[in-house]
Formats: sequence, C-alpha cells, structure tokens
Amino acid sequence: MRTVGVEEELLLVDPESGEPRAMSAAVLARAARDDTEQDVFEKELHEQMLEFATHPQSSMESLHAEIVRCRAEAARHAGEIGCAVAALATSPLPVSPSIGVNRRYRWMEEQYGIATREQLVMGCHVHVSVDSDEEGVGVVDRLRPWLTVLTALSANSPFWQGGDTGYSSYRSRVWQRWPSAGPTETFGSAERYHRRVADMVATGVVLDEGMIYFDARLSQRYPTVEIRVSDVCLHAETAGLIATLARGLVETAAREWRAGRDPAGPGVSLLRLAAWQAARSGLTGELLHPETMRRMPAEAVVRALLGHVEEALDDLGDLERAREGCARLLRDGNGARVQRALLEDTGNLRDVVTECVRHTQA
Repeated sequence: MRTVGVEEELLLVDPESGEPRAMSAAVLARAARDDTEQDVFEKELHEQMLEFATHPQSSMESLHAEIVRCRAEAARHAGEIGCAVAALATSPLPVSPSIGVNRRYRWMEEQYGIATREQLVMGCHVHVSVDSDEEGVGVVDRLRPWLTVLTALSANSPFWQGGDTGYSSYRSRVWQRWPSAGPTETFGSAERYHRRVADMVATGVVLDEGMIYFDARLSQRYPTVEIRVSDVCLHAETAGLIATLARGLVETAAREWRAGRDPAGPGVSLLRLAAWQAARSGLTGELLHPETMRRMPAEAVVRALLGHVEEALDDLGDLERAREGCARLLRDGNGARVQRALLEDTGNLRDVVTECVRHTQA
C-alpha cells in the first residue's frame, strides 16, 4: 500500500490581536529544546510561518492522528513563547512579511523582488510513494487535470491585506508568481522529466531543483510524487481528505500508466484556466470539469473526481472516508466559506483570525 505524508505550513499570530508574528526562529528553538528527538518542524521562507512534516503513513486514520498531533505540538510550542498557530493560507490582516535569515532566502529576495516579499502564503503538500521515477512521471502526466479539484476543496484564503479578494484560494494566485510554478505539459519519461528540470536550473532563473514548483513533481528527498496545489486546510480532517484523494489519484494514474493508457489531453493553457476557476470559485460556484474543460457546478465536478478514483479508493479501504469528507465540505463549506461566515458574524477580521486559531485544533 502506498504511504502518504503531509507537509503543512501554519501562520504564527498574536493570540489576542490575530496579527502575524515573526517568531518562527523562537518557536523552532523551543521545539528543539523540549523535544530533542522531534524532527517534524522546519524553517520556512518567512518568519511568520512554521512548517511541519508528518512521517509516512499507510493508514489514513494514522495520518489524520499525526496531523492532529503535529498541530497540537506546534500550538504548544508557540503558546510557550506567547503566540499561536492558525491554519490560514493567507493572513486576513495586513502584514509586512519578514524574510528568514538564510542565504537561500536572501538570494530569492534579490532575484524575485516583491514576489518573494509577498509570498507569505501557507500550503499543504502531499507526498505519495511511487516505485520508481518512471512510475512517478507516469503519475505526474496522468493526474494533471484533476489537481484543480483539490485546490477547490482545500480553498482557505479569501482575505489578503485586510480585504476580501473575491477568490476562495488567493494563495494559489500568489503562488503563481514564481517563474517555475503551475501545471506542466506531459513529459512521457523520467529521462525527459529530469532533462527538463536540468534545463530549467541551467537558465539561472531558479537556484536549484528545489525551486521547480510544478503542481506535481518528483520529490528531491523521497521516493514520492509531491502534490503542491492545496491551501493549508483550516481543519485537520480536511487535510486528511486531501491526502486521501491524492493517494487515490496517484494510484489511479499509476494503474493507467501500467495499462499503457495515454495521458488525458488538456494542455497548459486550459489547465491554467481550470486552476484560475478553482481558485476563484472554490466550492461555491462552477469549476471546469477535468475531462471536458467545460463549466459545471462544483458538486458535479467533485462527484466526477470521486468517480475517477473510486476503484482505487475502494481497494485501499478509503472510499467511504472520501465520500463522507467530500459530502461534509459540500454541505458545511471549505475554509474560505468558514472564514467569510465568521466575518459576517463578527464584523472583524481580527476575530476571524482568533476563531481560526481555535478551528485549527478542532
């Protein structure tokens, strides 16, 4: 059974005002002191961010439990130095991000200017194991059209610098400012994939392979496909759902590759339109159907995704979990809908943030 790991980026905030706080170094130092054997927390581009990475799990119940545990540990370490963590993909309140003291990050600031300074965005990256680079590229080529549905399900960034953006996932729009980000054409083989990456690095526009920000890519460090299209999810159970669907997509794509089925046809231009539509609408409007690239209600597109991965999810024992999770999101709303409802109830973005601190550990 394929293993799955999740990386989540959390926003550090003042527990009373909700304002972002540049305290990641202090939180990491506290975590290292308190848990000398823990290696789940990592530094990120901005000092207002804290990242954790779960260990690989074959059971979705175990993965969900680890996400909950890591969030609780992050909250504990942050709380001990007077701040809190919020699973928000952008800061609802105005912020001037502080770039970490790191040679790599300083290179990025010099190279990309304002695009680096404005990248205070928090994502959820899912790693799914593959048997080889060849299988991995076969998977990357075949899951491309379906990734925008994960963006819509996870959408959790409606606010930016104190105002409503009109988007459900504004994080994904900000992320597209990186020159290597976004959907890809099909590669056809691992050799072509690695040649394309090497050619991109050779331009000097990106520093190294770690800055190849494809929507789905072969991981540098692990034998996995890394799917990078999701906002960090407000609730841990939604993160678990995204991981469940990601594994279903990888398993389905791997079976298609082994069977010799050609990848689906949409080119990058259509995939970019589908990604924009998912970011704009989330689950509240229409999405582009991955098979037809025509607008359909979000609920119908989510049902199509479930149908696409149904056989794989059933074999993995995850089908009911996925169905129930999708039904819950369609009924109750994703993080973007929850945030907007909180603003309507409270009239104050500060209260939105402080309520989301509570939701993060719910």
